[in-house]
Amino acid sequence: MPHILNVHSLPSLVADEELAGSVAVVIDVLRASTTIVTALASGAREILPCEDVDQARVEAARLPPETTLLGGERQAMPIDGFDLGNSPSEYSSEKVAGKTIVFTTTNGTRALARCHGASRILLGAFVNASAVLDALAGAERVHLVCAGTDEQMSYDDVLFAGMLVERLQQRRDMLYELNAQAITAGETWKHAFALPISLGAEPLPAERLAEKLQKSLGGESLVKAGLKEDILAAAQVDRYAIVPELNLNSGRVIASAVA
Repeated sequence: MPHILNVHSLPSLVADEELAGSVAVVIDVLRASTTIVTALASGAREILPCEDVDQARVEAARLPPETTLLGGERQAMPIDGFDLGNSPSEYSSEKVAGKTIVFTTTNGTRALARCHGASRILLGAFVNASAVLDALAGAERVHLVCAGTDEQMSYDDVLFAGMLVERLQQRRDMLYELNAQAITAGETWKHAFALPISLGAEPLPAERLAEKLQKSLGGESLVKAGLKEDILAAAQVDRYAIVPELNLNSGRVIASAVA
């Protein structure tokens, strides 16, 4: 019997009832997913995602200041009074190891909040692609939820969703029924990179992927903000072997799986 593999190019396009009993993968390549993966790989204890800036400040004030950092952005730029922005390079082990990071972004943390109806919520990006694929092994219902940019579909997220669609279908132990957006995302991936790269038979150079990501809405925004290096950081395929997962009881994101 086919299992379900759906892509949603925006969080608003997935209904709560669709997520019930499923694994949701939140995708915000530029940059929240990439930054959260980087932070946890650098030894951050946990990430506390918040939908808005005021909520983040309130949550941070409740926590011990010596082990708490505020991080995030609005419209690609750092937030006044926050310790960190949303550039992956800021989340080094020297800064974040052992810390709780209260985190809010324009698109990514809102997408996380939209997926609370799922049984499991993971975060994925190119930097942890293979680890995400391993974490999805055996999952019967999978929803890949793209964060988008300012409520518009963003090519960077759809491209990564398409990569996951293609790689998951290569696994012979699972037969998936795809929605229309999953089919489109898979074709987007195959159109972007010819064989053998699209099949994963050859490594994808970060510079080539960054060229594609730069053309997305999110990429254009980062270039305008002078943050082009963040695009290259997000293009480092399989740099990390962890999968962030939102604990549905605590509301914290932790590194729950190691490939």
